[in-house]
Amino acid sequence: MPSGSPLQEKLKVCIRAQGPLTIADYMTICLHDPEHGYYRSGNPIGAEGDFVTAPEISQMFGELIGLWCVHVWLSMGSPAPFRLIELGPGRGTLMADALRAAKVVPEFLAASEIHLVESSDTLRSTQQRTLARCGPRLNWHQNLMEIPAGSAIVLANEFVDALPIRQFVSRGDRWFERQVGLDNVEQLCMIEEEVSDQDAELVPEPIRLSVAEGAVAEVRPEVRDLLAALVDRSLDYPLAALILDYGYGDGSTRHTFQAVRRHRYADPLIDPGEADLTALVDFAGLRSAAADSGLNAWGPIGQGAFLIGLGLNERLQRLLAAANQQQQLDLVSGAERLVAPDQMGELFKVLALASPGLSTPPPFEDASKDEADEA
Repeated sequence: MPSGSPLQEKLKVCIRAQGPLTIADYMTICLHDPEHGYYRSGNPIGAEGDFVTAPEISQMFGELIGLWCVHVWLSMGSPAPFRLIELGPGRGTLMADALRAAKVVPEFLAASEIHLVESSDTLRSTQQRTLARCGPRLNWHQNLMEIPAGSAIVLANEFVDALPIRQFVSRGDRWFERQVGLDNVEQLCMIEEEVSDQDAELVPEPIRLSVAEGAVAEVRPEVRDLLAALVDRSLDYPLAALILDYGYGDGSTRHTFQAVRRHRYADPLIDPGEADLTALVDFAGLRSAAADSGLNAWGPIGQGAFLIGLGLNERLQRLLAAANQQQQLDLVSGAERLVAPDQMGELFKVLALASPGLSTPPPFEDASKDEADEA
């Protein structure tokens, strides 16, 4: 029987008093509990943590995104000042690499105000060290709504996957919700509770009306809040957002709730608060919701196609020319990991959003042409 984590008893007390927790509530407590939450108590990113993100694999990832930001800023008409916003900035590596690459256009750097949305005090401290050279332009916030209005470019790398999900399963002509309860020996377990018609309507209508017995639908309520905040910012100022995450784009239904600990998958109910909890992003649903909200949307495309379209191969060749043998091996290995279809190149998707009137950002012009040709 598992020994449990400090958060486990707290969860049991909560369930005994209030009943089973939705997976969304369970994720929120496990990730953000003030005493024992995963993001409150440690530094999860890197070889010594639980997972490695793309910016930590290769500097080219952040550099190419920095050049993407410059292009988009120019297409906006070079507003000054503007907000360069990152949601869930990890260790600050992506932003540091992006700003270094953006030095090719000094006016971009001069106009930028950097805003980081981060709830973890530990990660904030790491970001402060990583971005120390950026000086007073750095600002930290608990959420996007705190950031002053103005022209904005928003980056979200591996942010949406950590937003809590509710998970529904089809049983006959009814929908049930998977929740976290207690079994007959007082251990955390998954249960199913029939939901009201109102809650069943949270499942997107195409799925709700056509799924088979046992099909699982995952819904992220906070995505609606995120899109509403982006739309609100875009009403009076130009806005562009880039969302990169691991997920799927076919609009299918599936169970993807998972835990990662020490770079391995783990049981999400074991040692709560000591593993990262995530679920794959439904990019088709995200794009549809964004378009319904009034934002322009492009993608999703695979991360490999995105980075190659931005010039990863050309950047790699320039770096190789100035590298020693070990550095060359590391550069090639990192690039391969980012773009290979059997690694991050297809599992990770990229979606671009923008306020109406902005031009199609790179490299989505090519993707749009391909879609038109197929049509």
